[in-house]
Amino acid sequence: MRILITGASGQLGTALQASLRSHDLIPLDSVKLDITAREDVNAAAGKHLPDVIIHCAAYTDVDGCARDPEKAFRVNGVGAQNVALACQQYDIALVHISSNEVFAGARPNGYAEWMPLDPINPYGESKAAAEFAVCSLCPRHYIVRLAWLFSPGGRNFIHTILDRARSGRPLRVVTDEIGNPTYAADLAHAIGQLIETNQYGTYHLTNAGVCSRYEFAREILCQAGLEADIRPILSTEFKRASTPPPFGAIQNNLAAALGIRLRPWQEALADCLEHMRQQ
Repeated sequence: MRILITGASGQLGTALQASLRSHDLIPLDSVKLDITAREDVNAAAGKHLPDVIIHCAAYTDVDGCARDPEKAFRVNGVGAQNVALACQQYDIALVHISSNEVFAGARPNGYAEWMPLDPINPYGESKAAAEFAVCSLCPRHYIVRLAWLFSPGGRNFIHTILDRARSGRPLRVVTDEIGNPTYAADLAHAIGQLIETNQYGTYHLTNAGVCSRYEFAREILCQAGLEADIRPILSTEFKRASTPPPFGAIQNNLAAALGIRLRPWQEALADCLEHMRQQ
């Protein structure tokens, strides 16, 4: 299968290149492809004519999106529209990477794939706009929602916790933000399984289980064998530009029905930390 990957240098793009190396891959990072330029996206799709585009490129700085909503919409919303239009023009299947932040986080039992979108911050709004464009313009699409992505490389929650602990700085982590940690390598493998099914639709692909940010941080420190001054706080005590969904957990129902399940997040974390030790 010929697969074009946007945002190929990011956490998921890097993991996809490792997981899908048996395929004919066209990895394009933001230097090689500006997704906000429709002509460039059309040219890349027409030049390479892939069987599927996995659209990872996005503005994922959630607080940055809150400070600059126009940029968030331009990159995440219009960028996805440009990719969807190119897929429509050349009859290419599209995997669009979305987020749990398209939901408000008001449901204690989490969110199923078919529930209505109700984002509460500019990042979530821009990703909801992206989903609308993909659904409207590209019949052969997979929307894949994830949460709390982590990997051995890049900057993510794991690196933040480990860096602060190793520097001896105190850790104050919120207990009232709930989600699903998602290991990029496991997600990439699941996406590889999904595109072999030709079962288009919306899917939630996160590692099994839910936790609070505080519980996630405690498990990171425990598995890394680190002692730290870590204390639980409420989100009202942690000032930031964006407001995350309080209960942003999402449920894997539809992919599981196809036999696609991801292992518990604790096991995935152990694997990630082992890879970091070997780097």
